[in-house]
Amino acid sequence: MSRSTEKFIILIIDIITVCLSWAVYYQIRVESGLFSYYVKPEFFVPMIAITLYWVILFWLFGLYQSWYAKSRLDEIITILKAITFGVAFLFFAIFIDDISTNSPANSRLLILIYWVLMIFFVSSGRLAIRTFQRKLLEKGIGARNTLIVGFNEKAKELLDLLMKYPALGHRVVGFVRTDKRKGGEYKGVKVLGTSDKINEIIRKFEVKEIIFALDSGEHDKLLELIGICDEEVNFKIVPDLYDAISGQARTNQIYGFPLIEIMPEIMKPWEKVAKRLIDIIVSLIVLILGLPLWLLVAILIKIDSKGPVIYKQERVGKDGKIFTLYKFRSMFENAEALTGPTWATKNDPRVTRVGRILRKLHLDEIPQFFNVLKGDMSLIGPRPERPVFVERLSKEIPLYKRRLKVKPGITGWAQVKYKYDESIEDVKKKLQYDLFYIENMSLRMDFKIIAYTILHIFSGKGQT
Repeated sequence: MSRSTEKFIILIIDIITVCLSWAVYYQIRVESGLFSYYVKPEFFVPMIAITLYWVILFWLFGLYQSWYAKSRLDEIITILKAITFGVAFLFFAIFIDDISTNSPANSRLLILIYWVLMIFFVSSGRLAIRTFQRKLLEKGIGARNTLIVGFNEKAKELLDLLMKYPALGHRVVGFVRTDKRKGGEYKGVKVLGTSDKINEIIRKFEVKEIIFALDSGEHDKLLELIGICDEEVNFKIVPDLYDAISGQARTNQIYGFPLIEIMPEIMKPWEKVAKRLIDIIVSLIVLILGLPLWLLVAILIKIDSKGPVIYKQERVGKDGKIFTLYKFRSMFENAEALTGPTWATKNDPRVTRVGRILRKLHLDEIPQFFNVLKGDMSLIGPRPERPVFVERLSKEIPLYKRRLKVKPGITGWAQVKYKYDESIEDVKKKLQYDLFYIENMSLRMDFKIIAYTILHIFSGKGQT
């Protein structure tokens, strides 16, 4: 089934099972006569409110993310966590007055009853739909068109496993060779072409997932191919044995066959919501509480040199979207009139006197909090680059466009761990840090970067 259909069916099943849990709980709590109450509670209105509550909570816990042949046990564990948290919140934050009408023992029993009912009904509903989904996948219904890059023993072994376990949801449409030879076939699956035609093959066969099964000496080829793929597909790699046993690669398993997922989305929805809320709250605090200082900075900029106080520049954001970035002007007006677009350098002669102070203390970045409020940027993420540089760097550096999978940030892992960009080598080095951040995004890591950034600012290590 398609992702949208899958999510819709799961949502309906969850609504039904949550309502069933409430109906049974209501019968036990109210109609059975086993528990006392001051006023008989309503049935329908609370059920609607609580159902909406659980749908939102399940979404925040990532229970509506796309699912393909993941462990049903993992899903049940996530459901257990969500329901345990949700039941605790409901009873201790909302129904505290209601349960206080009973003895402590009865109150605890009510909590336990509702918790057990929710676990039973919701888990049963999820297991039923997942079992049905597996049956469909085993018949080839809903499987994703998959391309195997490589035509060697490793690739053939992988195909054997994917054909043996159709419930994994992979429909292999063909192989792609990385050498100059043409043609080939294994167990009825043909070589569709060579790697230089990979985008054409992806479009022609509507490929949704690519699995790289390359030889150990083809690491450069791997980076090149991931870099040139301009279609929206998921990437997985069959790692070298060394990668798998050394702990350097985060892998998942296809029946014992290790696979590395490239750029997985690891932030849960609740973390994304929390990240956005933090962006908004921090931006408002900085802009409002610091307003007198920002007005003073604006006056100093105006006195020091001719030109606007705020410098505007086009930058590339998430998914390649162009947006206008704001900064306090730290250079002379029309600083690039003669040189054209170029990176700033240490002791750049184009920087004004006030600009040097602003850049050293990173105060020139303050107007970017408006970009954060608008949603073009986040507090934490890879730094946004200009379109001309993105186009150039994408051609020269494999994986560069992978930075565009997340919102750019005012600060980031690369900024706190490496110096300013002054050359293409600096950009290549910082890309490694950016990709590490994207692979390991979490609120914990964001807080770590914020702490590093604060220390960096107070150390006065900004570029002048």
